[in-house]
Amino acid sequence: MEITVSKSDLLKELTATQGVVERKTTIPILSNFLFEAANGELTITATDLDLGLRTSCPAGVKKEGACTIPARKLYDYVKLLGDGDVSVKLLENHWVNIRAGRSITKMVGMARSNFPSVPVFPINSAIKIPAQTFRTLIAKTVFSISNEESRYTLNGALLVLKPESITMVATDGHRLAHIMKEGLSFDITGELKTLIPRKAMVELLSLLNAPDIEFVEFAKDDSTLFFRLGSRLLTSRQLTGQFPNYEAVLPKENNKSVSIRTSDLQVAIQRVAQFADERSGAIKLRFEKNELRISSSSTESGESEDSIETDYSGEAISIGFNSHYLVEFLKVADSENVRIEFKDAQSAGQLRPEGVEEYKYRYVVMPMRI
Repeated sequence: MEITVSKSDLLKELTATQGVVERKTTIPILSNFLFEAANGELTITATDLDLGLRTSCPAGVKKEGACTIPARKLYDYVKLLGDGDVSVKLLENHWVNIRAGRSITKMVGMARSNFPSVPVFPINSAIKIPAQTFRTLIAKTVFSISNEESRYTLNGALLVLKPESITMVATDGHRLAHIMKEGLSFDITGELKTLIPRKAMVELLSLLNAPDIEFVEFAKDDSTLFFRLGSRLLTSRQLTGQFPNYEAVLPKENNKSVSIRTSDLQVAIQRVAQFADERSGAIKLRFEKNELRISSSSTESGESEDSIETDYSGEAISIGFNSHYLVEFLKVADSENVRIEFKDAQSAGQLRPEGVEEYKYRYVVMPMRI
């Protein structure tokens, strides 16, 4: 294999694949990129066996072929090169020669045959999802996915596709994010439910930041999820198991509510949370006539209270919440005001952004004892 590729094109694709490369692995080949050169194109593949990303860029191909190169070392090296062309040539014993300007480097690769095969995109079953819609759904749910590996089915978000709508739900058992967009058109019958692992969600969020992507082509087979974004293909191992019955968790009897300016609520919670118990992050919200009092206290750091004027006119109620959960929602609410809906101190509270008609977004948080 022998190719020439522009440094900027190469670095762009190496940057895109960094999140997939396995840092600490017992399988050395997974720390490498697979380079494949053919038909005026360089294809770069990275995988950790659960997640794979294949991407490509134009290249001058003098000799077609394939090689593997240590991913982190190559990325760090290419970042430091000057602008211009980079030539990559496979030598004997899997060594790879890299030239750029007056810089010459040889890296120790591994046999191409050791690199895991990447499944082929099943183009006939692909569903087109608007990229901006998909990005919004992920951004507003990914933070609610559980980090506890023992809770296997909560380590991802549930994607629900219907002929005219798309929904995404994520929960860690303590809070739940639910967002739906209607008025779309998908070529499916009934509904299609898919669990997308957290790592795939994070990677998709990064890839969807590219401004030129209009659609995500989504497909799946018995074991793999496929997401094609322009010239990039992300593959992910499917999560198996039953996602919780989230509809049973959505509050139906929250008969009290108050509208609050999002930025005022966020900074007040962040101020007060500095004096909350570090482990639980617990703060108290006390709803009184025309006022919300937010307070916290801990034996280590002290106590704090903030208040916000509101339009609340119901009976006084105090509810404890994890401050981190509230702030994570407020950061992505994207609305001037949010509405907090509640029933009593023992029932789940619900937050919704106000004035956002494009999406139906709700966030349910379980109360804490304080």
